[in-house]
Amino acid sequence: MKSSLFFVLAVLFSAATHAQQPAAVDFKHLNAEVSIYPSKKAVSGKILFKFDILEPVDSIFIDARKMAFSEVLLNGKKFDFGSDQKRFWITGNFSPAQDQQLQLKYSATPAQTLYFIPKKPEGAGQQDYQVWTQGQGKYTSHWLPSFDDTSEKLEFDLTYIYPSGKTLISNGSLVASEKISDTHTRWQFDMKKPMSSYLVAMAAGDFKVSEHIKNDVPMFFYYPAGMEERVEPTYRHTGFMMDFFQKETGVAYPWQNYKQVPVRDFLYSGMENTGTTIFSDIFLVDSIGYNDHNYVNVNGHELAHQWFGNLVTAASPDDHWLQEGFATYYALLAEKEIFGEDYYYRKLFKTAEELKDLSDRGKGEAVAAKNGSSLTYYQKGAWALHILNEKIGKKAFRTGLKNFLEKYKYATAGTQELIDEMEAASGQDLSDFVDDWLRQSAFQGTQALESLRKSPFIQKYLELAAVKPLPVSEKRSLLLQALSFPVNDYLGQEAVLQLALEDPALVTDLYKKAFSSGNLYTRQAIAFSLQEVPQQLKSEYESLLNDESYLSQEMALYNLWMSFPEDREVYLRKMAETEGFLDKNIRSLWLTLALATPNFETNSKSRFFEELKAYTAPHYRFQVRQNAFGFLNQLNAFDEESLANLQDATSHPNYRFREFAKELLKTLEESEGIGSR
Repeated sequence: MKSSLFFVLAVLFSAATHAQQPAAVDFKHLNAEVSIYPSKKAVSGKILFKFDILEPVDSIFIDARKMAFSEVLLNGKKFDFGSDQKRFWITGNFSPAQDQQLQLKYSATPAQTLYFIPKKPEGAGQQDYQVWTQGQGKYTSHWLPSFDDTSEKLEFDLTYIYPSGKTLISNGSLVASEKISDTHTRWQFDMKKPMSSYLVAMAAGDFKVSEHIKNDVPMFFYYPAGMEERVEPTYRHTGFMMDFFQKETGVAYPWQNYKQVPVRDFLYSGMENTGTTIFSDIFLVDSIGYNDHNYVNVNGHELAHQWFGNLVTAASPDDHWLQEGFATYYALLAEKEIFGEDYYYRKLFKTAEELKDLSDRGKGEAVAAKNGSSLTYYQKGAWALHILNEKIGKKAFRTGLKNFLEKYKYATAGTQELIDEMEAASGQDLSDFVDDWLRQSAFQGTQALESLRKSPFIQKYLELAAVKPLPVSEKRSLLLQALSFPVNDYLGQEAVLQLALEDPALVTDLYKKAFSSGNLYTRQAIAFSLQEVPQQLKSEYESLLNDESYLSQEMALYNLWMSFPEDREVYLRKMAETEGFLDKNIRSLWLTLALATPNFETNSKSRFFEELKAYTAPHYRFQVRQNAFGFLNQLNAFDEESLANLQDATSHPNYRFREFAKELLKTLEESEGIGSR
């Protein structure tokens, strides 16, 4: 007992005082066989690390969170080891040596990073799960012994053992998929190039796949079984963007293939795992949903990361903007090609407004600094690159970028390395740019406005926005011009938003002009801004229920229901078969309005309530659940079952949904009549 305690203390003391230096030990390769147990929400595995010892060192560490280890072998021989809640280590007097091998077995029940999403109601037989990972930052070590330090890059070859009957996706090329028993299948993947551990990923579920090739890059578009009609609208521009990014960077796509996997209840919009983007399945859209909330921006952002972040990784937290700023900027460049220059400058204008407001309130942040906000790293970083591109010219920008990517590929680099390449390519001193756009916390609003004014569209937009305070009698001709065919999406929206400030009776002719424009987004602006529908615009407003926009349909249904009680049953019957997005936005609203309409299908009220309540259950997407919880609250219709589902939601892995559930539960607990119907 004493000797065991002495050994543990000695190892812990050594671990605390002699940290492993990345320069001393170079991990080259990880080969793992990982067994995943969905019913237990657990993993176990066998791992072989290959590494070189470059200089004398007394400790070798691997990040491993809350894992149990056994059968540790160093170069084929049993070796003493230590571990705690964060790391695994071996200690000794290690001399420089090549081709070292460390084998170990481990098991874990991950509290995060590996997520098990239920797909059936409780009590409906053995539970079925969709399983996926999200290792953003430094979290892969919760399910796979690896390295939280992003500068430690190695080649990952991963094999998984998983219940049969599902599709499993991971980084690299699928070498083999074979049943090894009546119940389990082995999936073997091979990677060719090194990467940081946080980019390791897997997803498993009932997926189908659509296969494509673009410029010799195999692309795999996954989708849930039964959603074939959503493949084309969702992945519509992936092939174009793959081609565009290769041409724009001058660097070929650096990985073996590209996979995109939509999963339930994902924590964010998407994650750029190497060659394997995992994204929220809420972006799976049909041809109507494409007009409202398509996947294009997220798609471009995550694909751009395959160069910016995956190929070249930020050297330090101060350089994180290199990943997010470049991914945001290049996604926007791709969108400019798809949706046009007006779209591009409109997005720059809107983010400039946000950044200027933040800066004016004294909350601006430097781009090249750690612990910045998403707005800083993503949007301000993109603005900095837009300005840099204009400053040195497209040719020099592309040359500098290509040299940067090729020089530091499969490695790490920082802000100074980028600036060095841009200065070399342009022959310019970029000190002022660095001071103004990368080191300065304030947003350079004057420079931004000068850049924006180069766009004829922005000039027209600013002219239109400037008359907002004027009475309609003084700006009628300008509004009429903005609403005349062909209507610009953004000028039309701005004109409608200004109409919303007026008495509808005074601008009926302008509203009718906007309705007749045929512009989807101008009409959408009416749906959102004109909430009390006047009688003289009733027929035009009713036409919004037929628009190719689930957002317009949703708002029109609600506003018409509120404005014309005598026609509520007409509107409900018209929209009875419309579901909307995957979050059931229109269906949930319809059920709520049907329940709140006294004489509408009285014999079906109980069925309507049961359907709405059912959407709160844990096996539904959290977006569906959030809508249902919100409507039940408005109806004051929580019961014991829906309250239990709300309590369950307070521990959901998605932060925003979890906090929504906690706040709503707190409100219900503080109110009287909780659970009444």
